[in-house]
Amino acid sequence: MAGRGVSRERKDAYTVLVKIADTPPCPQCTGSTMLLAQFAHAWENGRGEDVSGRRETVLCPGCHHKEPTAAELIALFAAHAQVRPESMDIFGGLVAAWVESVRQHTVDEEALAAEFELWEQGEL
Repeated sequence: MAGRGVSRERKDAYTVLVKIADTPPCPQCTGSTMLLAQFAHAWENGRGEDVSGRRETVLCPGCHHKEPTAAELIALFAAHAQVRPESMDIFGGLVAAWVESVRQHTVDEEALAAEFELWEQGEL
């Protein structure tokens, strides 16, 4: 299979875009964030159809410090104000591990339903 390329669609599924400057505030606490990552995301809709797109998430030192993969990235930023060329491999590995952990987060359907019910009743 020498010379065979990877389709753009498949390459996009593994591409993680990382932004470490001018990141948006945390949607949970509105505090400062350390980085923003954008990555492929897919789910099944209510009709059972596959839906694919991209998802963004931020790393917030206040909200995410207890998550092991986030804590490692936060520690790296605490030790080095900037990502240095000599630590790029370490940074890349930590980001990949953190993004993979974020991919595994799912919605708590019961909590969502309870919150929706409160919203419908005007209590939110």
